[in-house]
Amino acid sequence: MADQTPPGDRIAKVLSRAGIASRREAERMVAGGRVAVNGKVIDSPALNVTDKDRITVDGKPIAAPEPPRLWLFHKPQGLVTTAKDEQGRKTIFDALPDDMPRVMTVGRLDLNSEGLLLLTNDGGIKRRLELPSTGWLRKYRVRIHGALSEAKLDELRKGITVDGTAYQPMQAAFDRQQGANAWLTIGLREGKNREIRRAMEALGTTVNRLIRVSYGPFQLGTLKPGEVIEVRPSVLRDQLGLEKPKPAPGQRTPHRARKPRR
Repeated sequence: MADQTPPGDRIAKVLSRAGIASRREAERMVAGGRVAVNGKVIDSPALNVTDKDRITVDGKPIAAPEPPRLWLFHKPQGLVTTAKDEQGRKTIFDALPDDMPRVMTVGRLDLNSEGLLLLTNDGGIKRRLELPSTGWLRKYRVRIHGALSEAKLDELRKGITVDGTAYQPMQAAFDRQQGANAWLTIGLREGKNREIRRAMEALGTTVNRLIRVSYGPFQLGTLKPGEVIEVRPSVLRDQLGLEKPKPAPGQRTPHRARKPRR
């Protein structure tokens, strides 16, 4: 007889949904003896809990899970997409409004890239949006030093291999030449580390500006650098096929676009 999965969700997932920490951080909390279930300290994250269980962290009861939420953030250049940076550089979290809840990034944009970055409070949504199988197209406005022929762009459209790394076919369109530079629109569905920059280098050009303008159905639009706006819950449900949650006491309404910190 096959083993049955215990009811409920893993403790790390529940802590993440409650806004306590990421799943990995929650697992470290468990290992450190900071989490108790029904009055008993646990030492393994391999535990499923339900809403009937009493969970405390450092002796304090955890809050009820927040509904899944998603924000659009216009990442400026010069910020790293991590919670902390070993080199002491500023991160995107230094630029977010003070009243933002704890959020995670959906994918990354490197230090010198800018544009649309999705933020969420839900680990499940994060993983779902990052999966290549989701098939959502990510579009970029790319400025290169030099020029590319249609034949070179066809290499991108067919899929290119750089230093042993195979990149899936990209959408590639020439927009305009601007002096020594050219503007392109690039679309991809995979998003490997520095994929566009490496592909352009392999074709003999250098990227000197890279702006993500869309991620699936979500658009950068007129959002200014450093501004953040929450996606309406109804739009999020429609795009991801989520069930409508029951109203929670004190649930906040979506934020309007907010300006970056001064």
